[in-house]
Amino acid sequence: MDDSSAPPGASAGVGPRGAAALVFGSSAAVLVVELVALRLLAPYLGLTLETNTLVIGVALAAIAIGSWAGGRLADLVDPRRTIAPALGISGAAVALTPAVVRAAGSSGDGTLLVLAATTSIVVPGALLSAVTPMVTKLRLTDLATTGTVVGRLSGIGTVGSIAGTVLTGFVLVSRVPVSGILVGLGVVLVVTAALVEVLLRRRRPRGAGLAGLVVVLGALVVPLAPGGCDAETTYHCASVVEDDERDGGRVLVLDGLQHSYVDLEDPTYLRFAYVRALAAVTDAAHPGDGPLDAYHLGGGGLTFPRWLAAERPGTRSLVSEIDPGVVRVDRELLGLRGEGAPDGVAVRVEDGRLGLGRLEPGSRDLVVGDAFGGVSVPWHLTTREAVSDVRRALAPDGVYAANLIDHGALAFARAEVATLADVFAHVAVLGEPGDLGRGPAGDGGNLVVLAADREVDLDAVAVGLDERDTGWEVLAGAELDAWVGDADVLTDDHAPVDQLLQPYPSAGGSR
Repeated sequence: MDDSSAPPGASAGVGPRGAAALVFGSSAAVLVVELVALRLLAPYLGLTLETNTLVIGVALAAIAIGSWAGGRLADLVDPRRTIAPALGISGAAVALTPAVVRAAGSSGDGTLLVLAATTSIVVPGALLSAVTPMVTKLRLTDLATTGTVVGRLSGIGTVGSIAGTVLTGFVLVSRVPVSGILVGLGVVLVVTAALVEVLLRRRRPRGAGLAGLVVVLGALVVPLAPGGCDAETTYHCASVVEDDERDGGRVLVLDGLQHSYVDLEDPTYLRFAYVRALAAVTDAAHPGDGPLDAYHLGGGGLTFPRWLAAERPGTRSLVSEIDPGVVRVDRELLGLRGEGAPDGVAVRVEDGRLGLGRLEPGSRDLVVGDAFGGVSVPWHLTTREAVSDVRRALAPDGVYAANLIDHGALAFARAEVATLADVFAHVAVLGEPGDLGRGPAGDGGNLVVLAADREVDLDAVAVGLDERDTGWEVLAGAELDAWVGDADVLTDDHAPVDQLLQPYPSAGGSR
């Protein structure tokens, strides 16, 4: 092999273990940044397929750019001079990311947010991805082992990416605030840069002090940046906001959206119109104040289980809530434990689809669908197969009442109603008149759909809506069929929920 292009003593200072550690660590760091970026963007863009696609696409672009540029640079400049700066600058960029993204997100400028998010992923992602070709260049000293070196380091990089993914998803996010993850990663990268500079160039590191100063600045700025949380849960940035107009009023905000309103002193008080609509459906379907066996897909602030416990003493409510952090917020800030805890409410930390499958056939008088991931019902809870599980769990006179959100043409809402009508004998939709095709078109928002295998007194539902001052109406029969039109039935094989949905008109609204 002609070694004329290799730097003199190219392999000095980086043995196989050191090379493996650098490639492993830098590859893991790229995936940490990618996954945490999803958490940072969720309060402003929602946790949707589009958001995931954006972040993954940008991260892959960063990896491609970094790998190409790093390889090119390694052929032009001794990699021993470039590896440490790449690590140090990426560390500084990572540490500043939380403050930059939150400031851009709180500005309300979507273009600025996307630009800030893209830059925050591309800069560290490209720099970290450049490390692998640089290290590979240092290890390529013999043509006979080129395949072994390249294959080994490529495999180690892939394992590092897996490790970063698993560590972030299963450990870090559930235990460390997002800002703490990134600032901590920034510290690790800057310290590593200093060590690499010493080991590879045998001199005191230059620029490490500046990079370290930027990391410290990032740590100090994060608490001052807008968009903080009372708790960063496995799935959400969660905050509880007090209502200045009601002493006991609390609003649970998840990723910038108002998810639940709870009055700690009066559980019968229902602020959101869709919850009042659920109450109207319940009273019409099961008149009186007798206890019910209820199941709730999604917990949030547990507003409706609390209402059932207060209005229908003896009711047993089983709730499936996938986010343990939200349950902790309920217990610590929303009175789920202690003297104010509602009777008969049991919460399981589990996916709703799995929870449905565990219910005994015919065991529930009422199933309430109120699960949301970002801006939409999780797609696997919307399909014909999931709805069939709901039907199986309901008693013969049982009723399913689900909260839906859609805007614009309401394509998702129509598809979900078509899906329910494919399974249940009787379906009706409750909502603003404009959203139901009566009068001027509405802006969209919440709709409540009820489904059952027996007739429900819809006149009683309408009376309940009026008594609770919702301004909503009921749509059923031929009028509902015309409203649904030719909407497709959602199935496990094809449920493009994120594509059918129209986004929120603005951030910070209620869901």
